[in-house]
Amino acid sequence: MTKILFAFSALLCGQYLSAQDLVIYGSTPGGIACAVRAAREGVDVLLVTHAQHVGGLLSSGLSTMDALYSGKRAPIYDELRAAIHEHYRTTSGKHSPQHRAILPGNAKPKYEAHVVEKLLDEMLAREPRITLKKGWYPVSAQREGTTIRSATFRKMDGEETFTALACVFADCSYEADLAKAAGVPCRVGRESREEFGEEHAGVLFMRSVKWPPAKVDPAYLAEYRKLNLVHYNRWFEIIRPASTSAADPAVQAHNMRTVLTDDPANRVPMQKPANYDRAALVKRLETDVKWSAGIPGSVLPNRKTYWNLPELIGVQTAYVEGDWATRQRVTREHVEFTKALLYFLQNDESIRPDLREKWREWGLPKDEFADNGHMPHEIYMRETRRITGRAIFTEHDARPAEDLKRAPVHADSIGITDWFLDSHACTPRKVEDSHWEGELLLNNITTPGQVSWRCLLPEGIDNLLVPVCLSSSHIGWGAIRLEPAWMSYDESAAHAIVLAQRRNIAPAALDADTLVRHLAASGIMLAFFNDVKGSEHKPWYAAVQYLGTQGFFGSYDALPGKPLTDSLAQAWAKHTTAKWQKQPLDANTAARESWKAEPHSGERITALAFAQMLDKACDTDRFTMQLASLEIAPDASIHRANACRLIFAATAPKP
Repeated sequence: MTKILFAFSALLCGQYLSAQDLVIYGSTPGGIACAVRAAREGVDVLLVTHAQHVGGLLSSGLSTMDALYSGKRAPIYDELRAAIHEHYRTTSGKHSPQHRAILPGNAKPKYEAHVVEKLLDEMLAREPRITLKKGWYPVSAQREGTTIRSATFRKMDGEETFTALACVFADCSYEADLAKAAGVPCRVGRESREEFGEEHAGVLFMRSVKWPPAKVDPAYLAEYRKLNLVHYNRWFEIIRPASTSAADPAVQAHNMRTVLTDDPANRVPMQKPANYDRAALVKRLETDVKWSAGIPGSVLPNRKTYWNLPELIGVQTAYVEGDWATRQRVTREHVEFTKALLYFLQNDESIRPDLREKWREWGLPKDEFADNGHMPHEIYMRETRRITGRAIFTEHDARPAEDLKRAPVHADSIGITDWFLDSHACTPRKVEDSHWEGELLLNNITTPGQVSWRCLLPEGIDNLLVPVCLSSSHIGWGAIRLEPAWMSYDESAAHAIVLAQRRNIAPAALDADTLVRHLAASGIMLAFFNDVKGSEHKPWYAAVQYLGTQGFFGSYDALPGKPLTDSLAQAWAKHTTAKWQKQPLDANTAARESWKAEPHSGERITALAFAQMLDKACDTDRFTMQLASLEIAPDASIHRANACRLIFAATAPKP
């Protein structure tokens, strides 16, 4: 009824309208995950995109899932990975190189851009509740106080506009253009070290250190590398005093994620560009371009590879706040330079003859980006705006917390980070033996973090979610800016929208604990653990995920099959009582208490004794009553998995 009243009011003003439950801007993988989940839960979705091809960077040459954790993390993301896997199994054969490159056990499986675009097109087409509108971008949003009533979109190649009306809006674009149109304050560039106390903030010069780093405690490295993640043998150190840590407006470099092939039947040979200027190219190679004469090594299915260079350092920041004419100009500059460099590598006498010959084996693939000169449709914009939200993800959220064996715990977590804190170059400056200014790869100090629900909620608007350009610092952004992570956050956003709609409230008014419980039960990974991969179907998985946000674990080891000891039972009973009595419970304080009570030896406790301990503390009989329904043997020692199930079930709100 609310939607109909909104539509009638706007029609009186003579506008062309589309009235929906949810309007999403951005056909990024995250935007698609949000749209599909919402539609499957009964929400009518209008998905608007500036692009003519859906899938964002996944269908524009990214060519790999940037993840360090290879297990499941969110159903829509998991579904896409399974579909890619099945495509190569059926088209190339179970034991083919193509199939091996995409096996589910690979944390960073390889794939072809046109394959993912086809699968995402099919995923959207299967949802009749989704209306897809290509080639439009937001120019304004109409607000009443903290509520967006409608958003107006303009055609990319003309002046035509339309206005979309909805109960809820989600900006799932890479540029946060809808959020900006709605007046959401945004961050661009780098904060100073003083703003959030981040060690690696601001203007920064770093150098590589020989592996293993001599100044680092080997015991620390050994413990860190037990994390169930892909690991890299890299260590960086800050160069002082050149690193001033001052705030700076530059974002990290962009580039074209160009796809190449050495298959003669599928290769478009490189021709000399019409505007080729060798002198200008060489000058830039010496001053402001990150490049390499080495042959790209990451092999994709069907004799392809992706080229993650060159980076034109310094021109990327204009893209962020630029209009679409400016963004297209920045993109064209990258495309033209990339093609010129490829021609240079294949033909210039300054390149070793053997390398020139090797480079001549490569060209652009005929079956990729055929309507765009075989170059990706979108530039790889690694960083643009970041909204100012009701919480902010910083470097501290992806590094071990004090007195814990894990990063800080967030009771309102809607997803995890598993990528390391990183940034590509921001400005074309170097000192001593440094990398480009702003470049860092914090591989062996980053730990998996939790993203607060409030990071998706902009200040001042209650019915807008921003799960891609979410609230973070520049350094924190390094752990967030990956498609697998975004797909997870955006699916969580869709669940929040559905829950809010069922309660007839704005998403910002949704009870965080209700949301987190729902996400845990819906298969969203909310807390990283070393020992849960492959157990996503187990009856205890949701309980462990939920309690992983509430301070019941002080490390990355859930140990679901280990018996609960008396000391840990006492700590968990204390935390459970606080929740039962709706008392304030600081998740990090609880996690520290849980860690102190974590000896792996100690007196075991039976299920009945644990349930009675909880009942006595909470003045109820609900925990003991749950034992039978959960089929937990009362007289046997209770394992941690069943202890979590018991707490999760008994503390759930009554229907």
